[in-house]
Amino acid sequence: MRNLNQVHLNALRAVEAVLRLGSLSAAAAELGVTVGAVSQHLIRCEEQLGRLLFERTGRGLRPTPFGMRMAGLLNEGFGKLDEAVALSRGGADTVLTISVAPVFASKWLVPRLSRFSALHPELRLRLDASVSLVNLDASDVDLAIRVGEGGWPGVNAEFVLAQEVFPVCAPALLERLREPRDILDVPVVRDANSTISWDIWLDPFGLTEQDMWEGNSFTDASLALDAAIAGQGVMLAWQTLAHDALAAGLLVRPFKELARTRFGYFLVTSKNRPEAKKVKIKAWLRKEIAETAGNYKS
Repeated sequence: MRNLNQVHLNALRAVEAVLRLGSLSAAAAELGVTVGAVSQHLIRCEEQLGRLLFERTGRGLRPTPFGMRMAGLLNEGFGKLDEAVALSRGGADTVLTISVAPVFASKWLVPRLSRFSALHPELRLRLDASVSLVNLDASDVDLAIRVGEGGWPGVNAEFVLAQEVFPVCAPALLERLREPRDILDVPVVRDANSTISWDIWLDPFGLTEQDMWEGNSFTDASLALDAAIAGQGVMLAWQTLAHDALAAGLLVRPFKELARTRFGYFLVTSKNRPEAKKVKIKAWLRKEIAETAGNYKS
């Protein structure tokens, strides 16, 4: 390992991050330093190696052929170092860390986890409940469950379910909702942070959200669902949010029609490190999600 004495490891780490992520800003965010600091590391590393790793162009940095050769080796090397450090966490192979949105976790995932634990008692689960897109290369998260349009860079994303929306309400409101137009005459419970408009469901019936009651508004979908359960109005819900409340009879679907959004559910893992054997929960999640989806037919 005498060659390592010729180059500062922090500089190599910066080079690896830029080569993998494709930009100074992305590397700086991952490493927790400034863009200027990353740039200085690159210059220092090139000076110490005596070779150019990047071409400086008007559109940013472009790896040289030598830089491309370095990329794979550096990624493999730092991956091994990451595995070595992971050994210090103790029990890392038996702790499965999942990043998931709080609403999805509380309304769908958590109630089902006892079934997974019964199948795999050797694993302990750790849920990282957050709406942020976690960096799977710079954290201990093994698997992320994301809702979106897909296309995230640097990850493997497996599509498992299209998000579909539909009205739900408490059973007491059902008599007032005999046809879609009746929605205009009842209170509405709104998820203030939702990017999904009521128009996506109303449009086929010649109706618009503009004609609906204002109703109560909540900045959390779970609270909005609880308000709907309490009879405060009709809500535009989706499969994983409303499934258990519908199954328990706390909510009803006044109409069978579904509207597909542009979003879907994805199981996401890092593209830059091998998938751990403990991520066997993916197969279980696919099965559970398929069972949930099977209860929703237009």
